[in-house]
Amino acid sequence: SLTHMILCINNFTLTGCSLCFISVYFVRRRVPVSLSCNSHILCLSRSANQPNNAVRKRRRRCPQRGFPRGRGRNSHPEPISRPRTRSRCSSRTSCTPVINPRCLCCIAFATADQYHLPTLCHDLISHGFYEVDLPRDASNALVICTDVAAKPDDNALMFFFREGSVVFWNVEEKTMKKVMRILEHHEIQPYEVALVHWENEEINYSVGEGNTKLERGNFLLSNSIEQHESVLEKFAFSNALSLSVKLAIWEVSLDNFVESIQSIPETLKSGKRVKLSSAEVMKKIGELFALRHCINLRSDLLITPDFYWDRENLEKLYEKTCQFLSINRRVNVVNEKLEHCTQLTDLMRSHLSEKHSLRLEWMIVILITIEVMFELVRMIF
Repeated sequence: SLTHMILCINNFTLTGCSLCFISVYFVRRRVPVSLSCNSHILCLSRSANQPNNAVRKRRRRCPQRGFPRGRGRNSHPEPISRPRTRSRCSSRTSCTPVINPRCLCCIAFATADQYHLPTLCHDLISHGFYEVDLPRDASNALVICTDVAAKPDDNALMFFFREGSVVFWNVEEKTMKKVMRILEHHEIQPYEVALVHWENEEINYSVGEGNTKLERGNFLLSNSIEQHESVLEKFAFSNALSLSVKLAIWEVSLDNFVESIQSIPETLKSGKRVKLSSAEVMKKIGELFALRHCINLRSDLLITPDFYWDRENLEKLYEKTCQFLSINRRVNVVNEKLEHCTQLTDLMRSHLSEKHSLRLEWMIVILITIEVMFELVRMIF
């Protein structure tokens, strides 16, 4: 009987080991199993509602989707190549646009660093468009009108700003594409086409009774004012929209710059050698200061343009739109990033300078050593 008990214990131990190895195998294969030790039989059961790749399918993420051209709230979704990282202001996301089937569309693009407005005006007039006069102190913009409008409720207007942005009001898509093709011949340092269509601002507007205002994410234009005053109100809105899309382009440029130097802090932290030459560091510093110059000195992001000083009603529309588009907050964030990047590039420049000085010192020491050796050889022999 003692021999029979030893055999039973060995049999049970081998069965337990087999169960462990088999269960580990099926767990690694992500197969749900049910183990039973009755009569030393291993029972494997698979759920009828769960296939082999059920876990893998649950873990697979859906492709990200978003607006095809930036923050346009009314754009149709389509697949995008990269996620957007910039956050919106809470006041903007909480706005619910007024649903009106007669709403008109206003959309802004930034296509180049600058426009050559005189030749652009001449070219557009030769293609059947005509110019709308603006006050003399608005010389940085060009207003073009066309007889073909997307909807009959309002005129079709186009605002071109010398800083490289354009705003379309109630312009049909066919006309918009035609104008964009003409615009390509008058751009200075144009941006990438994908970036232009990604970074835009699109807002609905309507024409009705009451004062002109920005309400719940839409522009409400008054129909009781003269045509010239209506153009000036659209100019104020367009000016803010043009600043927003221009700032969006610079935000993308800054994001690309940050991505190009993001490995440097980790390299310095690990004590490894940073593989950047002095010429490359100076190039990075030049890119950084050029971007800083565009944002803080060449644009109107930090101050209100002189055009609005004696036009209080237009200034209110301009400032309200800038506040809605979170321009001041975005500028502060960009300047904080620029400050951090400047400190990092200054650190790299000082590091390379110290490295160059150390190399020169070693060269001097080696030359002195060689001279001393020659003197010793001369004295001995």
